[in-house]
Amino acid sequence: MIASSSNDAEKDAPDNQSLAGDGFDTVVRAKAAVEKACPGVVSCADILALAARDVVSMSSGPSWTVELGRLDGLVSKAGDVTGRLPGPDMQPDAITVLFDGNGLAVHDMVALSGAHTVGFSHCARFAGRLYRRGAVDPSLSPSYARQLMAACPPDVDPTIAVDMDPVTPTVFDNKYYANLAAGLGLFASDQALHDGAASRPAVQGFAGNQTLFFEAFKEAMVKLGRVGVKSGGDGEIRRDCTTFNSK
Repeated sequence: MIASSSNDAEKDAPDNQSLAGDGFDTVVRAKAAVEKACPGVVSCADILALAARDVVSMSSGPSWTVELGRLDGLVSKAGDVTGRLPGPDMQPDAITVLFDGNGLAVHDMVALSGAHTVGFSHCARFAGRLYRRGAVDPSLSPSYARQLMAACPPDVDPTIAVDMDPVTPTVFDNKYYANLAAGLGLFASDQALHDGAASRPAVQGFAGNQTLFFEAFKEAMVKLGRVGVKSGGDGEIRRDCTTFNSK
């Protein structure tokens, strides 16, 4: 959330460039309204967690109770992001290690990946599947590959983005998992979940049972919300989400 004049805060890291600017603005406006009503009580971290829950619910997905009481961080550096988020080309084993380091199991990893049923990605994040070594990734559906190449030619404007879910892009549902079986995973890391021995049972289970997916997603989001929580002198409640409090 921190805005840096030198473009070196967390939000400026390459892995975060696909995050929509209006999403940040929504959280900033919500914080301003809350701060006016009860200054110094609710952190930006808590507002962000609540906003994530609400946007899922508003998109026909599940709702859950968000644990509150987080503090906002005191450091925001673009360089700290590297290696902490799953990349679009990562294989299941590597993603599993990353999630396991944060107390999240394979089942949680597959459930949280289902968030790709909504949202978008800039072309550069998956262009390698279309043009690397002069061949299309064979795990892509040929018709989907042609659709992506039409939207993202080699010289595409870097601001162009496509939907993560080509079937129901604005609805939070379990179509993401069925898409993987049809070769419609946008990222290589998405498609690899269907092909990985450890992750495939959960993918197949969620594809066939949306309630099962929703329950697993809710549980995983609560667990994710406990990762890296700041307390005591390690954090603060910012007055403005875009800047640290002045000491």
